[in-house]
Amino acid sequence: MFLAMIEELVMDDEFKLFSNTLSKRYSCRGYLEKEVSNLDIEEIVSVAARAPTWCNAQPWKVIVTRPPVTKVFARHLTQAAANTEMDPDFPWPDRYSGVYRERRQVCGYQLYEAVGIDRDDRTGRNEQMMENFRFFGAPHVAIITSDRDLGPYGAMDCGGFISLFTVAAQAKGIATVVQASVTGYAPVIRDYFDIPESRLIQTAISFGYEDPKHPANGFRTERAPITDVITIVDN
Repeated sequence: MFLAMIEELVMDDEFKLFSNTLSKRYSCRGYLEKEVSNLDIEEIVSVAARAPTWCNAQPWKVIVTRPPVTKVFARHLTQAAANTEMDPDFPWPDRYSGVYRERRQVCGYQLYEAVGIDRDDRTGRNEQMMENFRFFGAPHVAIITSDRDLGPYGAMDCGGFISLFTVAAQAKGIATVVQASVTGYAPVIRDYFDIPESRLIQTAISFGYEDPKHPANGFRTERAPITDVITIVDN
């Protein structure tokens, strides 16, 4: 019985540690120039690769940039964003309605307020939007791809990988932001990194060490109450 109690306490501590790490994670939009070591990057990817997948497919492949490649790629992507139409490998949502629209708006308003942009300032909002393609100053960006033949199942599998990447990074004190907007220019990314057509560009993760003084890092989004998420059926 004593050993069982010890095991239960250990498991409880592990859960609390995981929960605490996850609660600290947020979408960082301002970074220091300090780089992440190759060892840390490899360890983060190794943990993320433990994500469960359909039939153990493990469809992800990851391209990670280091300076100065990150800055050169950012200039290339920013130029494309200013002059070409988006063409993602995956279609955007048909619409954001109801609570999804509300959450999206609140998040946007929080960001604009944090960086001092008025809701009616279209120029300021557009300039802030373009920071996506500069990776918010992050020294690294990871491009995640999956096999085209796996379609939505590959995308679902990569979702687990992406989530674990951000949590593993947070455990090392490394900040992240997942960016679907970057993949809106899939042809540009594919051409720049010579990614074959057989790979679908899933998302980008910009990462590095947070700049605690950057105003964009001064807000946090809320999460829906658990009662809005779960339905337990017991009969």
